[in-house]
Amino acid sequence: MANPREALQSSDALLIVDVQIDFCPGGALPIDDGDAIVPPLNRWIAAAVAVRVPIFASRDWHPAGHLSFKESGGRWPPHCLQDSNGAAFHPDLQLPSSAILVTKGVRFDKDQYSAFDDTGLATELRKKGIRRVWIGGLAQDVCVRATVLGAREHGFEAVVIVDATRPVTCAGGESANDEMRRAGARFETTDHESR
Repeated sequence: MANPREALQSSDALLIVDVQIDFCPGGALPIDDGDAIVPPLNRWIAAAVAVRVPIFASRDWHPAGHLSFKESGGRWPPHCLQDSNGAAFHPDLQLPSSAILVTKGVRFDKDQYSAFDDTGLATELRKKGIRRVWIGGLAQDVCVRATVLGAREHGFEAVVIVDATRPVTCAGGESANDEMRRAGARFETTDHESR
């Protein structure tokens, strides 16, 4: 169990993946229990602000007719359309104004599941002296998985915040966890007793 304030170090960053309305219950592509990750993420956000660890928040930001949509031959229903309500962050997510947004899914020629995929994030983390990234968000077996693997490919330590992510499917989540572990990611659960 990790106490966020004690766990976060000066060479860490908190990376929140796609906690957007469309991925939460009632959204266009809802993840079961997706909004349940917001309270633990808010604890990590508060701790990161307190100890001055940078916070990055990625978001899907798709153009209409994006190639990932079923209508264009992709696997997903339309979601997180640019400037739509569904693309907004969950209203209870307490992102500070200092959070750095990482926008992905904007390319017309490919999808970008990872927050590291053609976003320049790895360069920005290195510039800030970051060596370890704590990662939570949606969905565990899609964009969180890809982001964790991207962090490892770029040479960063990666820690998955277990209670701050949910999968599209349970089987997908288990498979993603196995893959992330093989890539060298660690897993920690938030200590809810510590405030």
